[in-house]
Amino acid sequence: MAERFRITLAQLNPTVGDLAGNAAKAHAAWKAGRDAGADLVALPEMFITGYNAQDLVMKPAFHTAAIAEVRALAEACADGPALAIGGPWVEATELYNAYFILKGGRIASTQLKHHLPNETVFDEVRIFDAGPLGGPYSVGNTRIGSPICEDAWHEDVAETMAETGAEFLLVPNGSPYYRNKFETRLNLMVSRVVETGLPLIYLNMVGGQDDQVFDGGSFVLNPGGTLAVQLPVFEEVITQLDLERTADGWRALPGEVAVHPDAYEQDYRVMVTALRDYMDKTGFKKVLLGLSGGIDSAIVATIAVDALGAENVRCVMLPSEYTSETSLEDAKAVAENLGCRYDFVPISEGREAITNTLAPVFNGHEADLTEENIQSRLRGLLLMAMSNKFGEMLLTTGNKSEVAVGYATIYGDMSGGYNPIKDLYKTRVFETCRWRNAHYRDWMKGPDGEVIPGRVIDKPPTAELRADQKDSDSLPDYAELDAILDILVDQDGSIEDCVAAGFDRETAKKVEHLIYVSEYKRFQSAPGARLSKRAFWLDRRYPIVNRWRDQG
Repeated sequence: MAERFRITLAQLNPTVGDLAGNAAKAHAAWKAGRDAGADLVALPEMFITGYNAQDLVMKPAFHTAAIAEVRALAEACADGPALAIGGPWVEATELYNAYFILKGGRIASTQLKHHLPNETVFDEVRIFDAGPLGGPYSVGNTRIGSPICEDAWHEDVAETMAETGAEFLLVPNGSPYYRNKFETRLNLMVSRVVETGLPLIYLNMVGGQDDQVFDGGSFVLNPGGTLAVQLPVFEEVITQLDLERTADGWRALPGEVAVHPDAYEQDYRVMVTALRDYMDKTGFKKVLLGLSGGIDSAIVATIAVDALGAENVRCVMLPSEYTSETSLEDAKAVAENLGCRYDFVPISEGREAITNTLAPVFNGHEADLTEENIQSRLRGLLLMAMSNKFGEMLLTTGNKSEVAVGYATIYGDMSGGYNPIKDLYKTRVFETCRWRNAHYRDWMKGPDGEVIPGRVIDKPPTAELRADQKDSDSLPDYAELDAILDILVDQDGSIEDCVAAGFDRETAKKVEHLIYVSEYKRFQSAPGARLSKRAFWLDRRYPIVNRWRDQG
């Protein structure tokens, strides 16, 4: 009979800081592997602490407790397969991102991460020390190399392991989602397979952590780059992978090859997962939001219901004298379609009281944006009061276009604890609403069918803070605005790049100015699901005080 090696792949969802809970998940995966006759049970990078733990992992009391949890896990898993799990490690005064191989009740081998990512959401250079280039470890009579996440994005670590006897590569990852990232991962791992001639197992975690969502999608490649196994995205999976020794070395036996959905579905799943895990991991059970009758609040309400269930979502309409009958009808229709609670709280009396209170101070000054912002801030005050009273987290509803140019009122409609659409441009909001109306999946807790009325999607966007107001009064049309923002924000381009793409120079300079002067608002804004490689927070860090402008 051919020699076999069985690995239990545990594509799981840890919680940052929940050392005991993460260890319990690892132990359950180990027991599943033991029952399946596995030789090795593998979990992702930094699983014991959760990822990305940022500066928390540098706290001595925390990383000491994490290492103690790993040692305790080794004792609990002494009688059975080896267990591979990521976590912090300390040698002398140096702190490492490590991958532990637990066998016989102890830490039998320790792999140390060599290449520390220092871009986008990662600051590992300031958190960890770089480990040396290392060789493989043994499980039974098999030698395995484990480049840790970023280590597999460079050729030297995998090649060193191959040259020192690794028979296949097991790559533990904490790789968060951004749109179309899977293709990047796959292409890089194919390169490692071609260079080393070894099978490669790419094991990623799943689940939300603050703004990031880890999308799983673990896969296995045989020499030549043939895809042998591909796990689903966003799902916790514990599965068995069998490798067979041939005359040419180990080969992974074919298994499940899950089909990954398109970018619109993955983006939507990220927004739902991000909110669901943010709520679950922070302990909140219910949310509320202001439902205006517009498209942004409609898609946020839909995401919330899909994430948490209609019984855990409260929608509140807060009309003023500028709120149209159409908006009133549309907001109520969205709430009824979703099946969630709908409260009607007019702001007219409160606004009149505030106007009268300020009248002596404002005497002699014409009405302007100040009065518009009072409406928004009064709504924020009322929604926060309901949040406090009912223990429901307030969701904010500004899309990436608005967040970019500051088309939102700080302490008003920016109030809230989480923003599911923070990284979704307005033009993409429209398409996402159409996608959700046309598609239903079993991971959605909301109803099937057209939950967002077509009129909500098709009508001109407006804040309704003055008579006959339209967003286009203050901003370029969203198709033009979003294209300019893509150049200036997502591509980090220049005014000349905008002009070369066919946009008016003065319009581009106005948009650039709005981006820079809105930095203080983003500094105080709620976190939100990361969908792109240039999301507002860790991906893009600019000074609040900034007089520089592109003179192009």
